[in-house]
Amino acid sequence: MIKVLFLGDIVGRPGRQFVCEKIKELKSDLSIHAVVVNAENAAGGSGLTASIAQDLFAGGVDAITLGDHVWDQKGFDSEIGDLDKVCRPANLPKANPGRSHLVISVNGFNLGIFTLLGRNYMGLKADACPFRTADELLEQLKDSCDAFLVEAHMEATSEKIAMGWHLDGRVAAVMGTHTHVPTADGRILPKGTAYISDVGMSGPYQSVLGRSIEPVIDSFLDGMKRRFPVAEGDVRLSGCLIGIDEKRGIAESFQRFELKQDQESV
Repeated sequence: MIKVLFLGDIVGRPGRQFVCEKIKELKSDLSIHAVVVNAENAAGGSGLTASIAQDLFAGGVDAITLGDHVWDQKGFDSEIGDLDKVCRPANLPKANPGRSHLVISVNGFNLGIFTLLGRNYMGLKADACPFRTADELLEQLKDSCDAFLVEAHMEATSEKIAMGWHLDGRVAAVMGTHTHVPTADGRILPKGTAYISDVGMSGPYQSVLGRSIEPVIDSFLDGMKRRFPVAEGDVRLSGCLIGIDEKRGIAESFQRFELKQDQESV
């Protein structure tokens, strides 16, 4: 069995520091073969930089996915092409820089990874249908990958759940991200695909989705725009652990994962 830890949206310095602090230890303690993280909020709460990506890799991360904040950091469009373990959403316009997918090797087992951007209630608009994009990538990569992890970076739970059923039995896991709030519907679907609507964020939970509480409340009260600094309290890692059957390429096990900063062990 190939054991993969997937962590949801890393938020700011608190989130990325805790990731870098714990990943190597978690790999050893839990016999994890690969760690995949969404890092689209790792730079000041919005976007990613090449420098932060390299810090995460040095900390033990094996692959990085991104979502609708992919281009929030100035100049990242010129950096992403040099980051061979980072992929942008697959259904952005083909002219966008960066990789539409990743293939990482785990003890000779090739794991395909890609993110699908939702088309409902999202700021950054997807160019192509996420469902058809998934079908096309699975067909394109079927001879070079032994299993697939698919990230559904979407606002609407209906769109995420539909994607889970659409891909059931064809991929090892469909993991929802973007809303930063972990859901209670994690399970293995009938044909063997692990599914959860949102794995949650890796960052400060004494917050509003990772941002300082007071300015967010004030903005709701008066409707005025203001800066929302990244919060700092109650830092956690949140995601899921997926055991992949090496022969069938589907999920053998699935469990929610959460680790608090003041927690001594998993």
